[in-house]
Amino acid sequence: MSNKPDIDDAVMITRIAHVVGRVGLAMAGAMCGTFVAAQLTVTNAALFDSVGFVALMIVVGIAGFYLGIDIPRLRGARTVIERPRVDPVELLSTSGTFLAAIAALISVDAFVFDETPRRVWEYTVASWWMLGVILQMSAGLIGRMRLAKVAG
Repeated sequence: MSNKPDIDDAVMITRIAHVVGRVGLAMAGAMCGTFVAAQLTVTNAALFDSVGFVALMIVVGIAGFYLGIDIPRLRGARTVIERPRVDPVELLSTSGTFLAAIAALISVDAFVFDETPRRVWEYTVASWWMLGVILQMSAGLIGRMRLAKVAG
């Protein structure tokens, strides 16, 4: 008697859990983007005080956290002599996640404690956010292209 259905069920459950986890990461990115956008709208800059801008920040957060945090790894046989190397894609992802998260944390702090915004500081935080999610998306896309190249 074969246990193939049990294996298929386990694979399906693992895939569903993976997708649910990635959706959770995307929701975290959306929340971070919402707080950064909310803090920027408080600066009273006409460019940032629109529904389109807030929606863009949320979508960018979703894409960054969905693509950039869960990067497919290359599976390769390493020899014992081979020296461990820093994976530039992983470095991009972790740097981007840190920048995006610290920008969101600063925005939440300023928003919750109703601090008076200073435009230069707010623009700096916003640039950290954008740079962070761009690094995340780049890492995710590069990692996926690299994996497709090896597989294909």
